[in-house]
Amino acid sequence: MMYKSLTYKGLASVILLFVCSLAFSQPSADLGKTLFKTNCATCHSKNMKTASTGPALGGVEERWSDYPQSDLYAWIRNSQALIATGHPRATAVWNEYKSVMNAFPGLTDDDIASLLLYIDGMYAGTYGASAAAAVGAVATEVQDKGIPNWIYWALFGGLVLFSLLLSRIIGNLNVLNAEKEGTAYRKKTLFETLTSKGVVSFILFGLVVLGAYTAASNSISLGRQQGYAPEQPIKFSHATHAGVNKIECQYCHDGARRSKHAVIPATNTCINCHAAIKYGSEHGNAELTKIYASTGYLPKGSGEYIEDYENMSLEEKKEIYTGWMLENAIENDEKFEKVTDDLLEQIDAEWDAVVASMTNEQKTEVQGPIEWIRVHNLPDHVYFNHAQHVTVGGLECQTCHGKVEEMEVVAQHSPLSMGWCINCHRQTEVKFEDNEYYKSYQKYHDELAKGDRESVTVEDIGGLECQKCHY
Repeated sequence: MMYKSLTYKGLASVILLFVCSLAFSQPSADLGKTLFKTNCATCHSKNMKTASTGPALGGVEERWSDYPQSDLYAWIRNSQALIATGHPRATAVWNEYKSVMNAFPGLTDDDIASLLLYIDGMYAGTYGASAAAAVGAVATEVQDKGIPNWIYWALFGGLVLFSLLLSRIIGNLNVLNAEKEGTAYRKKTLFETLTSKGVVSFILFGLVVLGAYTAASNSISLGRQQGYAPEQPIKFSHATHAGVNKIECQYCHDGARRSKHAVIPATNTCINCHAAIKYGSEHGNAELTKIYASTGYLPKGSGEYIEDYENMSLEEKKEIYTGWMLENAIENDEKFEKVTDDLLEQIDAEWDAVVASMTNEQKTEVQGPIEWIRVHNLPDHVYFNHAQHVTVGGLECQTCHGKVEEMEVVAQHSPLSMGWCINCHRQTEVKFEDNEYYKSYQKYHDELAKGDRESVTVEDIGGLECQKCHY
């Protein structure tokens, strides 16, 4: 009977824990923010007021107000399926934008309600205004959209009372059983109850579940830092190079077209241009000297590499480069026509920046590779090949990396989630025409020629097979 009572109590605890989780699992703007960043931010602007790849989302519920809420939810889950039914609103949106929206069949009603809460909050400017205001707004909107909060609390309270009643009944049954067997029933102390086998087993089980969930969650989120924009050792502006000067991405990231990795360009790639361009448009000497000093290149006159550079002392290197920086500043900066105290202070500060960013731990060297901080870093269990997407698939760099040509500091643009990749594979049409790589797919070529098939997606050629990305 003792073990049965422990079993009943353990079962009651599990039920109570489950109901608690249900009580607190409700739509929230914070959850909506996470879902928006993971699923929607690639195509829709965060302010909900301006169009990006997709339309502005602010006021979407009002625009769908003539139709049942379930229609809007169906549109969010799979817009193309709703368009295929001839739905008036869905057809009108398609005709206006002609842009295929990713399908999100895994979103629950609560997920979509959370998304809409976040969209409304951002559109109205109320989300994040203050903690108290945000909580109040969410509570009010949840009541307007679905089951009122008080029902959850009433259910939670009822389950607590039921658990207490069940515990009391089990206690009385234990007393009756002890009397029947002619033994004295001794009620356990709180310490004995908390250290009993059943309670300890339940706690250990909970810790194992929590540990497994934490490990899985951290594994899934590894490398996913959307918006991450670290400060680099050199203030390199993609907006200046790829935007203003129209330098092709693959001129610097040469590996993208022929290997798994896009590669970080070697310093000699920079010197190809900066052997001639010796004064930066934004930072003057400061950042370019970091490149020159890392290799021992002195851009004086026609340019040369300094002999025995690696064996020079830091003071010798400083004398060489600050002398050149002084001449270069007077030649290229209209503020300085001659050597002044201000100019000397500026040159010293610029050299200090070179040393701070390029030296080793002992502060004795400035030559060596530039240690760029990685922005995109997929976990080891994920296989991604740049050449397969860039050369074979013909994708533009901006598809995954965003408008890099507008970024002063490169940031992680896409969510890099498995769902994001899968949706892309489901919807991206393979460019079969004039592509030698796809010659072996004769069946699809024949179907396309006969008109039996309009297109072939990455999914059709095995793009959703687990082994394609995981190995």
